[in-house]
Amino acid sequence: MSRAFVKEQDGNIAEDDVPERPQSAGPNYVTAHGMEILRREHQRLTERHAELKALDSAEPIQQQELREVERALNFVTGRIERAIVVDPREQPADEVRFGAGVEVEHESGERHTYFIVGEDEADAPNGRVSWASPLAQAMIGARVGDTVEWRRPAGTLRLEIVAIRYDVA
Repeated sequence: MSRAFVKEQDGNIAEDDVPERPQSAGPNYVTAHGMEILRREHQRLTERHAELKALDSAEPIQQQELREVERALNFVTGRIERAIVVDPREQPADEVRFGAGVEVEHESGERHTYFIVGEDEADAPNGRVSWASPLAQAMIGARVGDTVEWRRPAGTLRLEIVAIRYDVA
């Protein structure tokens, strides 16, 4: 019989109703800081998982949380297993690559600094952009003095690369 015709108990969510979180198709490049973020999250989830298992409760809400924690733990474990730690100091100093802090000047004359980091450590409001983002992809390979085009939904923005540094990230 199709599962579409099977009534589940109200308030309970079947274990297989929540699929695993998919991993990104590309490599999981991380800085040392990004790897530390993943390890701390793994530790937190492992501790919460142990707490929930110790309760040995049949309460639906706790069973739901246990499944959610297991799902998150599987995801983070996969991210750690696939992590490729990149040392920014080993990147070419005169070219934008993973781990770079890149100062750019917008057409308006406004300047911003963006840091190219791994997906797990991206924090756009603080200038930390994933290496796979359109902004980072526009800058990767550029050198000081180059102008790149950042294609955004709001329109294309031209950015001049003003400085590149690898002492952060």
